[in-house]
Amino acid sequence: MEVVKGIRSCVRTLEELTSNLLTRKDWLSCIEDLLYNMLFLNSITRFQITCPLRILTALKHTIDYSKVPKINECDLTEHFVRGSGPGGSAVNKNANCVVLTHKPTGIVIKCHTSRCQEDNRKVARELLVAKLDETLNGPDSVAAQKKRLEEQKYKKIEYKKRKKASLKIEWKKREGLE
Repeated sequence: MEVVKGIRSCVRTLEELTSNLLTRKDWLSCIEDLLYNMLFLNSITRFQITCPLRILTALKHTIDYSKVPKINECDLTEHFVRGSGPGGSAVNKNANCVVLTHKPTGIVIKCHTSRCQEDNRKVARELLVAKLDETLNGPDSVAAQKKRLEEQKYKKIEYKKRKKASLKIEWKKREGLE
């Protein structure tokens, strides 16, 4: 009966983690408590233990979306022009290419990725938000943060490759294979 109570408390803790917006410190303490409860019970499988560990490691590399600018529709000028390119008369006759102009900054975005006007409107707004984020936030923009994380990941992989190669060379020298 005690095992079932422990499993229920672990599930309750997971529900609290996902339902409430907690700070990082609260997340870490909840996850530590959850891991302790799971390790204390003998009936928990290894898979159930590794899932919270993935959450714990994912928290290290979070991207800050708080500085992403919001778009006011009154600041936009939207025009629909005829598209061009492959697709024949269906593309050339319909005005489904979207041209968005952000009045305060003067940024112009032209989007014709789809034949559907609504899809092009959504994509154009996403591109405008990304462009505004890059111009206003610079190194703190979402794209710059993602690029930094990718560079860190690449550096870590390269370090591991070099370390493995040096260990292999040392092993060959020790074994007299060279």
